[in-house]
Amino acid sequence: MLSKTLHAALTKDGADPRGAKPFTTHLIALISTKLADGLIDPKLVLSWLLSALGAPGALIGALVPVREAGALLPQIALSRMIARRRYRKYVWAAGSALQGFAALGMGAAALLLDGAAAGWAVLGCLAVLACARAACSASYKDIAARTLEKGTRGTVSGTAGTVSATLVFAFAAALALGLLPLEAWVIAAALFVAGGLWIVGAGTFTALNEPAASPDDSPLAAADLLDPVLHDSEFRTYIAVRGLLIATALAPPFLLLLSARGADNQLGNLGLLMVASALAAITSSYVWGRLSDRSSRQTLVISGALAAAAFGTAATLGLLANSSGTFVLAGVLFVAQIAYEGVRAGRKTHLTDMDTGGDKALYTALSNTMVGILLLAGGGFGLLADIAGPAVVLAVFAGLSAVAALAALGLSEVQQDT
Repeated sequence: MLSKTLHAALTKDGADPRGAKPFTTHLIALISTKLADGLIDPKLVLSWLLSALGAPGALIGALVPVREAGALLPQIALSRMIARRRYRKYVWAAGSALQGFAALGMGAAALLLDGAAAGWAVLGCLAVLACARAACSASYKDIAARTLEKGTRGTVSGTAGTVSATLVFAFAAALALGLLPLEAWVIAAALFVAGGLWIVGAGTFTALNEPAASPDDSPLAAADLLDPVLHDSEFRTYIAVRGLLIATALAPPFLLLLSARGADNQLGNLGLLMVASALAAITSSYVWGRLSDRSSRQTLVISGALAAAAFGTAATLGLLANSSGTFVLAGVLFVAQIAYEGVRAGRKTHLTDMDTGGDKALYTALSNTMVGILLLAGGGFGLLADIAGPAVVLAVFAGLSAVAALAALGLSEVQQDT
C-alpha cells in the first residue's frame, strides 16, 4: 500500500517534466518533517515523557498551548520578513533546521534532567520549536503556490502524511506490543531521530527550484492587516470555518477523559492512542489530499460533518455511561482523527488555491494568528470539563463542527478556474 502510494505520487510528475523535481523535493521534505512531528507529538509523547520524568502537572498542561499558539501567533511579524525576500525556501529551511536543534535539546534534557528542571527545559525547547514552525508555516503556502501546479498541492501533502503516519504507526505498534520498552530513554531516542529528520528536511528544501519572487518592502499598517478581513468575503468565511473546526484539534484530551483508566494501563494507552492516530492518517491522508485538490470546500464540509458525528457519539456514550472502554475510545478517536486529517488537508489547500492578490504570506499569517488566539481561548474548555464533565465539552465540539460544516457550504470552489 505504501509503495503504491509513493509510486502514484511520484509518477504524477510525468505529465509535466518541469514539475518533477519540485514535487519530489516537496515530498521528501514533508515526509521528513511530518514524521518528526509524529515522533514528538506534544499531546501524547511529550506529555507522557514529562510525566515519566516527574515534571509538575502545570508544565505538562502547558505543552499543547505553547506548541499550538507558539506556532501561529508570530506569523504576522514573520510574514513581512518573508515578503521582503526573493527566495522564501531558505526561511522554511531555517525554520526546519531550528526545529531539529530544538528536538535534539529535548532529547538531551530527557536523558540528563528530571523533575521540574526537565519540564522547564523541554517546554523551553518546545517554545523555540513552535516559533521555528511558525516560520515554516508562514512561508510554505507561498512557496507551494509558486513551485507546485494546482492539482498537486494537496496530493503532495496527503502522500507525505500517509508515508510518515505509516512509519509513526510502526513505532507506536512497537510500543503497544512491548517490542520497545516504554521508558524515557526510548522516547528520548525518538526525539533525537526527530531532530535529525528536521535537519534532513531543511537540507532537502534548499535544493528546491524556486522562482524568484517580487520583494515587498512596503511597511505594513494596521489597515493593511484588516483589509483581507474587511474586504474579502471568501477569507471571512474561511476564517469562520477554520475557527469553528479548532474543535478537532482540542478534542483528544477530552476523549481520553471518557476512558475508565487506571494507573496500571495508562502507559499502555500511549501506544494504543498513537496507533489509532497513525492508522487514521494512513488510511485518510492521501484520500483527503486528492479530494482537496478537486474541492477543498467539499473536504471541509465532509470532515466537519464527520467530526460532529464522532464527537456527538462520544458525548452520548459519556453522558449515558460516564466512561468508555479503551477499545471503544480508540475507535472514536480513529474516526475523530480521520476528520482532523480532512480539516488539515482542506484548510491548507483552500488557502493555497484561494485568490489572495499576491498576498499569500499575509493571508496565511493573518489566518494563523487569528486561529492562534482562538486556540488560547480554547483553554477555557478545560474549566468547562471540570465543572460539567468531558462529555458536555464534546457535545459542544460536536455542535461547533456541525456549524462549521454548514458554514463551509458558503465557501467557493477555488480549484475551478474562473
